[in-house]
Amino acid sequence: MAYQVKNFEHLIGIEGLSDTLLKNHFTLYQGYVNNTNRLNDILVALEREGKFGTPEFAELNRRFGWEFNGMRLHELYFWNIAKGGKPLDHNSELYRKMLYEWSSLEHWEKDFRGMGAMRGIGWIVLYYDQKDDRLFNVWINEHDVGHLSGCIPILVMDVFEHAYMLDYGLKKADYIEAFFKNLDWKSCAERFDKK
Repeated sequence: MAYQVKNFEHLIGIEGLSDTLLKNHFTLYQGYVNNTNRLNDILVALEREGKFGTPEFAELNRRFGWEFNGMRLHELYFWNIAKGGKPLDHNSELYRKMLYEWSSLEHWEKDFRGMGAMRGIGWIVLYYDQKDDRLFNVWINEHDVGHLSGCIPILVMDVFEHAYMLDYGLKKADYIEAFFKNLDWKSCAERFDKK
C-alpha cells in the first residue's frame, strides 16, 4: 500500500510563515512521499528479479531512508505547529518529564533554540528514550543520519533553509521565534502519551 500525502492546508495563514513558503514546503514534502513510494516499487521489483547484489539495489536501499525520513519528519513538523500555537499543559506527563530533565521549560527552550540557531542544515528533535525514560534534544544533520535508535520524536523543528529563507533570509532566529509562536504543544504531549 502506497503512502498518502497528508493535507496540511489548514496551516495556510499561520502568522510568521508566509503562504508561499508553506506551499513550497508542502510541495517539497509531497516529493518525499512520492519518492518513498517510487523507491519502494523499484526495490520490490528488484527483489522479485533477485537483483540483491547489484549496485542499484544497494544504492536505492540507502536512498530509501533519506526519502522515508524526509516524508515522516515533515509530517511530524507540520503536525506540531498550529495557528497561534497551543500551550503545554502544566499538568501533562510531558511537562513533568521536561522539568525533571531540564529543571524548567525555559532551560529546555534555551537548549532547543540554541541547537536550532547553530550553523548548518537539518532538524532539531526532542526525542524520548523509552528504555531509560529520558528526553534529549538532538541535532540531525540529514534525514537519514543522527537519529537515536529506538527513541520517539516528540517535537520536530525543520532548520533546512527551505523552512525559513523565503520569509527570513539568513535570520534563522526570527524563524525560530515564529516556530515557537505556533508550536502545538498539545500535539507533542499526545505523542509523548502514546509512547
